Amino acid sequence: MRDNRNRMLARGFTMVELMAVLIILGLLAAVVVRNFVGRVDDARVKVTKASLRELHTAVVEFHMDTGVWPDESEGLTVLIQEPAGVSNYRTGGYLETTDIPRDGWGRDFIYELNPESGKPFVIKSLGADDQEGGEGYDADLHSTDAE
Repeated sequence: MRDNRNRMLARGFTMVELMAVLIILGLLAAVVVRNFVGRVDDARVKVTKASLRELHTAVVEFHMDTGVWPDESEGLTVLIQEPAGVSNYRTGGYLETTDIPRDGWGRDFIYELNPESGKPFVIKSLGADDQEGGEGYDADLHSTDAE
C-alpha cells in the first residue's frame, strides 16, 4: 500500500489538471478586473460631479460678489485669480485650493457662458471619451445637472 501511495505522489499533475486550474484562475482574474475597472470609472464620475458642484457654487458666489459672470476667455481662472475691472472680489478667491480642479479623467473643465439650456452658464466635462455626447461613462457631465 505504501508503494502505491508513493507512486501517486510522485506522479504529479496531468496536463488536463493544469489546464483546468489555469482556466479557473483566468476566469477569476477576469471577474476581478471587470469589477475593479467598473469601480474606478464610478469613482471618476463621482469625483467629477463633486467638482462640478463646487465650481458651480464658486461661480455663483463670484457673480453675487462682483455682479458679473466670468466671460469665456477668463473662464474658471477668475475663481483663483482676481480679474481686472471687477469690484468686491473676495480676498483669497473662491476656491479652497490654489488650482482649479480637473475632472476625474484629469482634463480641464469647460466653462460656457449663456449655453443653449438658457442658464447663465454651465461647466462641463466631456466624460471618459473626451467627445461631445456619449452614454454611460462617456456621457457629458454638466454643472447644471450635478446631483
